[in-house]
Amino acid sequence: MTAPDASGTADAEQVNAAMWHTYGAHHLDRATPLPEVDEITWGPAGTGPGDAVLGDLTGLRVLDLGCGPGRHAAHLARTHRAAVDAVDRSPTQIDRARARYGDLPGLRLTQADAVEHLRTSAPYDVIYSLSAVHFIDPHRLLPALAAALKPGGRLYFTVLHTNSSGNEPSSQVKPRPEMLRLAGGDELTGHMWVLTTKAWMDLLAQHGLRTEEVTVLDAPEAGNQASYRLFQVRKPVRITSRPRTAQPPVPHASAGVGAVLVGSRGLLLGHHQRGTIELPGGTVEPGESLEETVVRELAEETGLHADTADVRLLGMLLDQVGGVVRITFGALVTRWRGEPADQPGERVGDWGWWPLDALPSGLFECSAQILTAWRPDLPIDHPAALFTPFAEPRGASHDTVGQVRAGT
Repeated sequence: MTAPDASGTADAEQVNAAMWHTYGAHHLDRATPLPEVDEITWGPAGTGPGDAVLGDLTGLRVLDLGCGPGRHAAHLARTHRAAVDAVDRSPTQIDRARARYGDLPGLRLTQADAVEHLRTSAPYDVIYSLSAVHFIDPHRLLPALAAALKPGGRLYFTVLHTNSSGNEPSSQVKPRPEMLRLAGGDELTGHMWVLTTKAWMDLLAQHGLRTEEVTVLDAPEAGNQASYRLFQVRKPVRITSRPRTAQPPVPHASAGVGAVLVGSRGLLLGHHQRGTIELPGGTVEPGESLEETVVRELAEETGLHADTADVRLLGMLLDQVGGVVRITFGALVTRWRGEPADQPGERVGDWGWWPLDALPSGLFECSAQILTAWRPDLPIDHPAALFTPFAEPRGASHDTVGQVRAGT
């Protein structure tokens, strides 16, 4: 799966924002009545499992993402005694919600971009979204969703799978035009990411989110081919890692480096084409010092520039794959210049900053080992490796030389 160009997705989201603003204004002008709901209506014509799928929400922090006029958020706050934040980008949709539910205890209505809200909010126990996720670029939304969920937190969302005309989903992560019909017969055009179930599951996994169940929600009317998918997703309590390939390395590539860059925005991680999430790094070239390898790989993969004087070697990790001893050196980069960006020809990209208390699952095994050597308190599971420190790891003493075990 490839990400679309950033300007194209930004344009698509702007079109969607304008569409929903117009949609809300249309219903404000018509004074469209808003009947109350007595349970969550996940799919077309009220299909789906209702409230039961959410479990007990009493006392939990809940987010309704893309809340529209706020009926479902109000229902949960009123019936399930949850503390519900309801967020929508459209000012007119939030105006509709506030006019009706502005004084409802337990409900907070916010007009904001979904991703910006997720990045600045306290973590949630439960996040749900009714047919709103597919209006936002998943490469922008899913990292923010993963970071905004507490460990063990749950995510529920519905997305379009097949539209009413029978147009099927795509494995390409690109938006396509879809029509929104207004009361009175007019139509608005928006842009939606209509993806296959596998594409959604792969994207969720890339950001450390585990899909537990997918429910098919078909339109009940004869001749209407619209079909939705309800995803039930969980953020694991512990961070998982993925193994390396069992294929032996080429002769010069049995030693590698991984670089830890951490600052006010979090830890720098990228997505490899094979599906792992990892630190910047790579193999040591003949004649290089380890510090030079870190500086070179950082520039080649991310476009960031550092000096060898600002590279602190943490130590050496020894393990084996397929009977071949593998050596990985962890390093901490204390200063760098520039902003991370995808580089031509590189297999790792989509660089982003992750909070240390919300790291994604699916970390590359070597990156996971380096991170727990640097910070033994991080809840990361990975195979054991023998670690010999060059400098004292944060939070550990020199006598910690030995195996870095899963979840140390």
